[in-house]
Amino acid sequence: MVQWLLVVATLLVVIGGVWGTTAFRPGGRNIGTLSCMVLAFMCQMGVLGIRGELRGKCPLGDYGEILAFLAWALVLFYLVVGPAYRLSLLGLFTAPVVAIFQVVAVLPGVMDPDPVAVVEVDPWGEAHAAFSVLSYGAFALAAIAALMFLVLNKKLKDQQLGSSLFRKLPPARSLLDSIVRLTSIGAGILTIGIVSAFLMERDNALGSHLIAAIATWLAYLGVVFMYFWRGITPRRLSSSVIVVFILSLLVFAFV
Repeated sequence: MVQWLLVVATLLVVIGGVWGTTAFRPGGRNIGTLSCMVLAFMCQMGVLGIRGELRGKCPLGDYGEILAFLAWALVLFYLVVGPAYRLSLLGLFTAPVVAIFQVVAVLPGVMDPDPVAVVEVDPWGEAHAAFSVLSYGAFALAAIAALMFLVLNKKLKDQQLGSSLFRKLPPARSLLDSIVRLTSIGAGILTIGIVSAFLMERDNALGSHLIAAIATWLAYLGVVFMYFWRGITPRRLSSSVIVVFILSLLVFAFV
């Protein structure tokens, strides 16, 4: 059941992304893409609900569940930020990332088919895991918006003003606002995750995942600080957001 829901969710985000290339109207909302994303979000909620019941806690017990949770977080922030900033084309850029996460999640051996239910749950530990992964949904979408900004900036620099992609891209100001807001929201959510880690039951030593989370948190705070107080250029802001996100993923992959 879980695998089929993930397959359906993947097909929906792919359809939504393709729909965005054919039915997009500059300055407006793509109802088709938005509807597909909403339906995919409902399927993802079903996946996380089923896995949560099986585990008896937040479904973050294996890489498959983490990828499914991260895909859900990406779609969640798209639904919140995309329509608000009229970033319809953001769905086109988001769909491949969500699809890749979910395709990997359904591969044999990635998600435990028969997880053992947990009897005792540390609520602070659950909060640490959930908020930390949720923050990556905001960071991932910020990186996608940053990539869109760099594409738009390149088109402007090369004076390719008549290309179809340029006409479909959102205004630079909307993209910049979404990058800053998503990065700030992600840092705020990760702050809750880090605080929860210090309140949960653990030994005195800092775990490798907590150290990686703190390093990621400091890196994003540094980017936001440089933008607001030092006035770095939008291009450098976008590049920094993408680099920090990629490096943070690599760090978590090896800790």
